[in-house]
This record gives sequence, structure tokens and C-alpha cells, in this order.
Amino acid sequence: MKFSVSEYVRWEDIDAAGIINYQAYLRFFGLAEVELLRSCGLSYRTLSEEIGIWLPRVHVECDFFHPVTLDELLVVDAFFGHIGASSIHLNFEVRRHEKPDVIVATGRYILVTVGHGEFKPVPVPPEVRTRLAPYVETATEPHSTGPA
Repeated sequence: MKFSVSEYVRWEDIDAAGIINYQAYLRFFGLAEVELLRSCGLSYRTLSEEIGIWLPRVHVECDFFHPVTLDELLVVDAFFGHIGASSIHLNFEVRRHEKPDVIVATGRYILVTVGHGEFKPVPVPPEVRTRLAPYVETATEPHSTGPA
């Protein structure tokens, strides 16, 4: 299952060419990440204070397929592509609200579970693995079915 959030492209998200700046996608991904984890009952406070782990990013990527402009409403789907021994792959697919059949960008984070206050990998706790399981699925191919 994919988790979705909607957010408008804001003034601070665009560049001099009038399209979304590549860095702005990290804001969209961060919003989707936090809300997905919260929907699993795993706020960052819960992860840190109750479960005793942090999830630093060790890899971030983004691919862009169509330009997006100011005030467009985007839908960001977030889901887990793989949960390994100590790593979690978090995928993102971004679409325009008005054209949900066209992916405008994709992204992926690789998160590593580390002990609270340490930066040494630890196994993904069973409770975390169980709570994330409903959102594990395969990414969609980014080919559009129509004009952007």
C-alpha cells in the first residue's frame, strides 16, 4: 500500500526559470516520510525515545521527468521498497493532483537503523518491521501515459 500526502509548490520551491527547484523535492519527500511513519505509529519521537533508534539517510536520489510550476498541487506517494537487516529503502512517486496518471518525479532514501545517540548500524527492530510491512511494495515505472 502507498501512503499519500498533498502539498502545493510554493514560492520558495521554484527557481529563476519558474519551475520547481530540484532541492524542493527533498521538502516534499520529508513531509511524506514523516507522515507515513506517523501513520504507522512511529513518529520520530517514538522511534528515538521509546524504541531507541534513529534513521539517518545514507543515500538520497531523485529523478525528474516533467517540470512543475508555482501553485501546482502535487501528490507524493511514499512506500517502502525493501526492509533489510539494518536498512530501509523508502520510495517516493510524485504526480500532479490534476494528472494522477503522470509521474513527474521519483525519489528514494536509504535509511539505516542506528542506536539512539550512536551511529553504528543495528538490526531493524521487529516492532518497526511489523509496523512498516503494510507499506512495502514495488515502485511504478515512471513512464507517463499522456502529456505532462
